[in-house]
Amino acid sequence: MDVAGTGVASAARPHTARLRADASRNRERIVAAAREAIVEFGPDVALDEVARRAGVGNATLYRHFTDRAELVRQVALSVMAGAAQRAEDALMEEADAFGALHRFVFEAVQERIGALCPMLSEAFDREDPDVAAQAQRMERSINALLDRAQRAGQLRGDIAVGDLMVALTQLTRPLPGTGCAGFDRFVHRHLQLFLDGLRAPARSVLVGTAATLEDLKGCK
Repeated sequence: MDVAGTGVASAARPHTARLRADASRNRERIVAAAREAIVEFGPDVALDEVARRAGVGNATLYRHFTDRAELVRQVALSVMAGAAQRAEDALMEEADAFGALHRFVFEAVQERIGALCPMLSEAFDREDPDVAAQAQRMERSINALLDRAQRAGQLRGDIAVGDLMVALTQLTRPLPGTGCAGFDRFVHRHLQLFLDGLRAPARSVLVGTAATLEDLKGCK
């Protein structure tokens, strides 16, 4: 209710809404900047660098994320959710089985799936229920793409989701210390080479066994 009919309360509401919208945009910018920085420099990237890339002050960053672990967690959740949605959309919308996988692989670049590297770190809490739920959703959706392409005889049968994730993580990260501008143009070439190697019939026998996401959890 307005105070003495002055309209103070109603005037305050738009102001509060604007503050909340600004805070939400700042949070989104910080997560997006952290995602890019982690891909480029790894999870130990300076938070000052993240704030600079996001166009916010350090105080704003710390208002949203009290420490590095909280920020890395949010980046991981964001990337996994985005990757899972990309896989689900490709599976539903693409008639050709290998075409769906091809689409997902290239769209995973846009999600900066290489930012998931911190998930292989001992310091990352893999028992976090939100992280576990998103990881399961992502694994399930990517597995569906692989299974469909294998059943169609278009994808070699000796790989699993872990193999795909390792390749995507490695191929979508710049070479350490290079600061390579326009790196995505190399990524697209190398992803195409990788996809050609996935097609059935296989032209070689892979050593070892197909890797799952569970296998990757043991990486140091």
